Order: sequence, then C-alpha cells, then structure tokens
Amino acid sequence: MFIPLSHAPGEAQADFGEAQVVIAGQACTAHFMVFDLPHSDDCFVQAFPAETTEAFLEGHVRAFEYFGGVPTRILYDNTTLAVASILGDGERKKTQSFSELESHYLFAEKFGRPARGNDKGKVENLVGTARRNFMVPIPRAGSWEELNAQLAADCRARRSQRLRGHTETIGERFQRDRAAFLPLPAARFEACTKTTLRVSSISLVRYKTNDYSVPTQYGHRQVLVKAYVHRIVIIA
Repeated sequence: MFIPLSHAPGEAQADFGEAQVVIAGQACTAHFMVFDLPHSDDCFVQAFPAETTEAFLEGHVRAFEYFGGVPTRILYDNTTLAVASILGDGERKKTQSFSELESHYLFAEKFGRPARGNDKGKVENLVGTARRNFMVPIPRAGSWEELNAQLAADCRARRSQRLRGHTETIGERFQRDRAAFLPLPAARFEACTKTTLRVSSISLVRYKTNDYSVPTQYGHRQVLVKAYVHRIVIIA
C-alpha cells in the first residue's frame, strides 16, 4: 500500500551541489546552493566559489528576494554551516551565523536524520536536475555574478513547465507557495561572518590564511572584520 506524499505550501528544502564551470576563462568547481519548494516544485539556484558560511548566508538572502518572501520552514541536512553539534537527545546546537539568519527572517528550521538523504529527497533530486539542465554543457561566464544571473533566468524559465502528474505549471502552483510565505523584512540581512581581530605591529590583519594591510595608525588596535563571499571589509 502507498500513501501519496504531499507538501504544504510555503515550505522549502535547501542543499549544496557541485559542478564544473568556466569563470573568466578559468575552469573551476562551482558549489551551487539549491532551494526547492516541494509544493510547487519551484526552485532557486546560485553558484559560489566555495561552500562557506558566507555563501550559505548569501544564498538565503538571494533566494528569499527571488521568491518574494520567506518560507515558513526550511529543511536541511546536518551541515556544519548551520549545526554546531548534535546533542545527546537529538537536539541541534545551531551556529551563531545561522541563528542570526533565522532570527532576522523568522523562519523555522528542520534538520533531517543523520545519513538519511531521503528525508529531503525533493531537493536531493533537484541538485541533480539543476546540474543536468543548468550546468550541461559546462557554463562559461565572465564573472560569478554573470553566471548567477543566468542561473536565475533558468529558474524563471522553468516556471512555465508542467511536470508529470500535474495539471498546473510550476509557476501556477508557486502562487500558493508565495501566498503562504512570510513577508521580507524591511532591512536586508548582511550576509557575512564577523570577527574581531588585532592589527599586528607591521599593520596587518590575518583572517584565515591571508594577511590584509590597514593604515599604520591602526597598529595594535582591535578591528572588526566582515567576510563576504567576494570581499573582506575591515572596520575600525
């Protein structure tokens, strides 16, 4: 016996995938973040140079703006970008960055069972669908922004499709998702990690594996480092 699986409007699933791309003539691996709306099968895909906290945050910001609202609940695997640790009773201790993101947009989270990819099968399938349809042949772009603009256009074009077993298009079913979404907050979330560091005696600030120079008058002072996907901002 089988019970048809149904999904309430307004909920989402999120995951990362990988694909080969060519950016500014350089072949590299893109880590693309995928958001799937299981009720309508609408999706959003964005590519980043690495699967980092900054990319995870930026992917959410862009997805919510693309959808025109915030999903009421998002299902994830137990990625370390969101889960700092799994406690003995199965509760998750969330990372600070993910907690800040969740507090800003007010969506609820749900985490799948460890090593059970079928818990979020819709987005798992969508990762493969996006790779086969959006990343074949290997995409070429002058910049990451150009590539992501094309991926967003591919997602919009997909809304006109009518999937097997449905009488409505993805776009028509998406209207029910959108009606169930939470509103976007008035202020845009700042998709970066924040760290306080001290300037060295030779006027450098070390973040991860790189040194960044600052004016000499800030030597030996504490500064705030904001790390985005493509840039570093140092504030005194």
